[in-house]
Amino acid sequence: QVQLVESGGGLVQAGGSLRLSCAASGSIFSINAMGWYRQAPGKQRELVAGITSRDSTNYADSVRGRFTISRDNAKNTVYLQMNSLKPEDTAVYYCNADISDYFGATRKYWGQGTQVTVSS
Repeated sequence: QVQLVESGGGLVQAGGSLRLSCAASGSIFSINAMGWYRQAPGKQRELVAGITSRDSTNYADSVRGRFTISRDNAKNTVYLQMNSLKPEDTAVYYCNADISDYFGATRKYWGQGTQVTVSS
């Protein structure tokens, strides 16, 4: 069984910063791509940032230059550093990872979500 556990969300004023973490645990052979998504009320879930196993990154246009995704493979953890936060960044943030187990199966796992609220 594999779990993704997020932490680091909260309430922050516009212009502030937060750092999200997502740690994977369980029967893990390898972790491939990892990413962060968000879903605001009444909107569809959208990709915020992604990172491959070779540390290649991609960002949504709305966060490029403000957010930074990184990973620590020794800790099976992905991070999202969020700077210059705006009220429109308010959403539930979910981490996501493509994980292979010891039986050769690969599937996508999701965290439970963490609320980020940016006040104006």
